Amino acid sequence: MPDAVAERGPSSTAVAAGGDRAARPGRAFERLGAVADAVLYEGYLLYPYRRSSVKNRVRWQFGVLLPRDWVERDGPVPAGVSGSADSWYQRTECVLRTPGPDAVVRVRVRGLQMQHKQVEEAGPDGRHRAVESLRTADGATHLTFDEAVPCETEVTVPLRELIGAERTFPVGAAADDRTETLPGGTGRVVRRRAEVHAVTTLTAERLAPDLVRLRVRTENTGRAADAAATRERALREALIATHTLIGGEGLEFASAIDPPAGLAEHVRACRNEFTFPVLGGDPPGAREARQGDGATGEVLLSSPIILPDHPQIAPESPGDLHDAAEIDEILTLRTMLLTDEEKREARATDPRAARILDRVDNMPDEVFARLHGAIRSLSPADRGGQDAPVGRDGHDAPVGRGDHDAGADSRAAAPIPEADRGPGADRGAEAAERPAWWREGADDGLSPSTDTVLVDGVRVGRGSRVRLRPRGRGADVQDMFLEGRTAEVAGVFHDVDGSVHIAVTLEDDPAAELHFWYGRFHYFRPDELQPLPDSTGPARTEPSDTHSEGQQPT
Repeated sequence: MPDAVAERGPSSTAVAAGGDRAARPGRAFERLGAVADAVLYEGYLLYPYRRSSVKNRVRWQFGVLLPRDWVERDGPVPAGVSGSADSWYQRTECVLRTPGPDAVVRVRVRGLQMQHKQVEEAGPDGRHRAVESLRTADGATHLTFDEAVPCETEVTVPLRELIGAERTFPVGAAADDRTETLPGGTGRVVRRRAEVHAVTTLTAERLAPDLVRLRVRTENTGRAADAAATRERALREALIATHTLIGGEGLEFASAIDPPAGLAEHVRACRNEFTFPVLGGDPPGAREARQGDGATGEVLLSSPIILPDHPQIAPESPGDLHDAAEIDEILTLRTMLLTDEEKREARATDPRAARILDRVDNMPDEVFARLHGAIRSLSPADRGGQDAPVGRDGHDAPVGRGDHDAGADSRAAAPIPEADRGPGADRGAEAAERPAWWREGADDGLSPSTDTVLVDGVRVGRGSRVRLRPRGRGADVQDMFLEGRTAEVAGVFHDVDGSVHIAVTLEDDPAAELHFWYGRFHYFRPDELQPLPDSTGPARTEPSDTHSEGQQPT
């Protein structure tokens, strides 16, 4: 058991029994470094990166572990998977295979510790008083602001010591106080960090001779200096953006999203609260993914932000913008267009903001060009049995690109998916052809509000009730948490590749009406939905007295 941590600094390591082999750094964690850092700083500071921006006045929304007496001052906090709600603990459970007896578990807990930056002006009497901003003789502006510094703790424990037992180690951060004198004696900047008290507890349960369920629980064990304090003040005693890397030697982790069939029941029994584990490292190749029975890996990232297995940072991205839900190119362009005054304020707000501005202002053209887009994979086009056009080099010509003969009709056509085009559509006739999506008129005849699609023999369209059944493999990682929920169809949409997507709003979502109003929907394929009876009667089925499919008699 790790009774003590060697040094309580920004980064520390605790090593249990197991010798040098157990303590040897694992390369798997290092390969997760960029993704883990993106989780660590997600939402740290948002465009336009200025202190005065409204969105930068309410900060740190993910993985925030506050003192329990502050969090529960109005009652217990309901447990959930997402870490976007304030809590005092995180709980990760995962299933792993252990082929040999000498398996070793390695856990790294990471987070941010708030650091309050206070600008103080020097008075005539030599005393200093706190101010919101101060301009020094060199023209630089200094702003009072809340920064944060990373902290992490790592522990390595033989798995056999965790079976039916618990091992607890500290993961908090020490207090700190530093002063920087400003030029010309105009004042100073004082940076203070309050001590954060937190622990992580490991335990394991044997499910079979070579199968184990591992639990990692991290708690803020401190007491709030003031249980009635504002959230801004309470954050000074919190572990922020808390996430956990889990790996080791002689271990194989089952995916919580796509587990092997034989482990699915054990995985479903796992409880993950305020965080969710996904496989880390490089994704499997296409052939390996097709042949495998579920997904397994050598390392997990338990994140307060819901991610897919094997999350990756786009290689085209030159640096973190602290907003992974946004498009790099858009944020970069907007940052370039900030006024000189806005840029001065952003630089004075936080050193990380200053680095973003430096990177954007000095970005080479070739780096910026890469942000415009990239093709990750290509699928062969369905040409309805026709031979693919051949390029001049003898290979298949790319679809939608290349040269056309001057006199040839270059209006490529694509079949309309078999979906109802409205009350008057002749669904029994052969599907009409429409111009390809990049041609004028490609959207003619499409109406998301009136189109329907056939699902299990039932016509589903706007207003239909459905139950969500996201497919197990290949589904969006966030969709899996909607399994079994009921929803109302808002529209039927057609993608540029000819596929159909059904937009829905959740029936039990208090904001469903608002989402419908401004068009924020969840999207599913037809085979991921189960039709339900309407609120006023049975679900709309295909009429039995039609002359042609979907066309009512007159």
